[in-house]
Amino acid sequence: MKALIVIATAAIALVASVVGGFAQDAQTTLAPTGKLRIGVYYGSPTSLVRDSKTNEFHGLSFDLGKELAKRLKVPFEQVSYQRISEVLEGMVKGEVDFTVSNSTPARAAQVAFSGTLLTIELGYLVSATSPIKSVADIEKPGLRIGVTQNSTSQGTIPKLLPNATVVPAQNYKRGIEMLERGEIDTYATNKPTLFEMSDQMPGSRILEGRWGEEHLAVAIPKEHAAGLEYIKHFVEDVRASGLVARVVEQAGLRGAVKAQ
Repeated sequence: MKALIVIATAAIALVASVVGGFAQDAQTTLAPTGKLRIGVYYGSPTSLVRDSKTNEFHGLSFDLGKELAKRLKVPFEQVSYQRISEVLEGMVKGEVDFTVSNSTPARAAQVAFSGTLLTIELGYLVSATSPIKSVADIEKPGLRIGVTQNSTSQGTIPKLLPNATVVPAQNYKRGIEMLERGEIDTYATNKPTLFEMSDQMPGSRILEGRWGEEHLAVAIPKEHAAGLEYIKHFVEDVRASGLVARVVEQAGLRGAVKAQ
């Protein structure tokens, strides 16, 4: 019996040592500066928004980044940009360790991605006075479609609607101005961001239907790819534990969000 107890104790110690070593390796790989630098951009619940009632910040990138920093036992640092393309550029330059992004093949050439966290729909927003009633109306030639500069939408819409004029906006706030001033006929991006925009535009409408989907995943620098196994387990755990669902609710992330 004593021999069995000794063997069991040794086995537990070995597992603890392996797990501890795994976490230590992940800390060194994923947060080499001793802190986890979380890349965010304001205005989308997929990244960072402020709760108007509690005044607290929430968002997939922000909250999941903080959770990963907690598990790695390192401080987190928020690194802010205007839009997701700048976040990813910051990651390539070595300024960012973690973010959440649409995992497209083009972006996978820049950064390393986990499995999918969430899939969200892409749609169109129109102003209160717009004559556009449906997604089918968007196919009429000559429309001016606003998109976020250097976004996936900017690259996709011209292929989808070759007769439209694509008008890049510096960020979602500029997109709101363009719609209100009649500089564009509609704005195309993911629906969670469109809902944030529509909240600031009384009477505006998000058209029913979709023109595509975004598959959101954790992004880390390619130089940190040795930590992808740890990130894989992290993503599986935050989905299974309900943390992703809670963050979605806290951030007010709307727009036909579908858990994977």
